[in-house]
Amino acid sequence: MNIANPAAETKSRRRWWLFWLLALILAMAAWLVAFQGNFSVDAIRRVIRLTAQMSLILFCTAFSASAMAWQWPGPTTFFLRRYRRQIGVSFAFSHGLHALALVAFAKIAPSQFHETADTAMFVFGGLAYVFIAAMTITSFDQTAAWLGTRRWKLLHTVGSYDIWLVFLIAEGKRAVHNTYYWPYVALLLTVMVLRWVTTIMRARQST
Repeated sequence: MNIANPAAETKSRRRWWLFWLLALILAMAAWLVAFQGNFSVDAIRRVIRLTAQMSLILFCTAFSASAMAWQWPGPTTFFLRRYRRQIGVSFAFSHGLHALALVAFAKIAPSQFHETADTAMFVFGGLAYVFIAAMTITSFDQTAAWLGTRRWKLLHTVGSYDIWLVFLIAEGKRAVHNTYYWPYVALLLTVMVLRWVTTIMRARQST
């Protein structure tokens, strides 16, 4: 363990207050939705939708935080950029709740679960969860240092794009039949375009 700079380590730990706050809010929201519905099948499905939507919003925030701070510098965007790691881990927590809700759905209503699930969901969704786990583990100073800057950047870039694609496929399939999901698809496309545009602008500025 690197204890050469205890003050820096303490400061880094204090920054995780945002994660604990978001995790508490997410857990309480999921519990209340399930509790109010008597933990019925419909209630569990509402938890699945809620956690999926919260995960998407948290992911898009972390995914675009650096680009937003570059395009529109200010207190809010600087805050998001500074805490994007904590927001990213909050996304992982939210998607962990999502996975637990899916398991509960499969247990209490296996026939309905199999009607809504398909092979693509297991394959692409499973791969996304592998990336989420790997990215979460390497979201801390010590594990990031162990992995190395180059491999860390590769893992988090490839993983982020894979998760983005899985979200786009999942929301896009629903948006075809339900306009409720259009804003989520629009959000996903917007953050991707923002990242691309920012990358191009940065490259031109540095030449």
